[in-house]
Amino acid sequence: MATAAMPANDDHIRGAVSEEEWAIRVDLAAAYRLVALYGWDDLIFTHLSARVPGPEHHFLINPYDMMFEEITASSLVKIDVEGNPVVPSAHPVNPAGFTIHSAIHMAREDAHAVMHLHTPAGQAVSAMAEGLLPHTQTAMIARHNVAYHEYEGIATDLEERERLVEDLGDKTAMILRNHGTLAVGQTVGDCFLRLYFLERACDAQVKMLSAGRENLYNPPQGTPEKVETQSSGQGMAMLAQRLAWPALLRKLDRIDTSFRN
Repeated sequence: MATAAMPANDDHIRGAVSEEEWAIRVDLAAAYRLVALYGWDDLIFTHLSARVPGPEHHFLINPYDMMFEEITASSLVKIDVEGNPVVPSAHPVNPAGFTIHSAIHMAREDAHAVMHLHTPAGQAVSAMAEGLLPHTQTAMIARHNVAYHEYEGIATDLEERERLVEDLGDKTAMILRNHGTLAVGQTVGDCFLRLYFLERACDAQVKMLSAGRENLYNPPQGTPEKVETQSSGQGMAMLAQRLAWPALLRKLDRIDTSFRN
């Protein structure tokens, strides 16, 4: 994937973008730091993105040469739907990240943020024939919004974008078979919270299956459907924006404020 010949200094980015874009940059940089903090990162691999306001479908994604705990608001790379930097950057972009994220950003107007991980628990559940099981409250919250996409190899084939979009449909999360997890959200905070529930559910599933499938306690009949009703609608997005995401930003600020730079 090409990069522009004259890279911009990361320190000058803030003065060159709108306040709205800068706020999204701060949130996305925070999400990268949180992924690293929770141990969900995979060296420099996997990717989180956020759409920049405007009709062009430009979006922000991680510089491929940086660890997640290094990423700042100004170091994020803004690219177009062809994978080209909109603002000149010295940083490369992960081609697989471009394939997955461009597909969803282009197809889903509500997908302002897209996050994809390769955690051991997420990969383990992605390789289980039954996928996510409804045996924990967290799984019941996440499960009704989870789609599945078959593994097609490392996601560098642009033709896969159509199938990714078709498989995701109107869901807000997806298990990429033999690969990992993915979530979409109306905001960075909304997307992160959906990914958090999915990852927690996968982690719990791996641990509970260590006791053997025959020892699992099935939830009472009708309760998964009840939890689906309780966790549907705009509740997750409002919970994220009003409560969970501000709390997570405060957590990061207590640790290291450099993500805001």
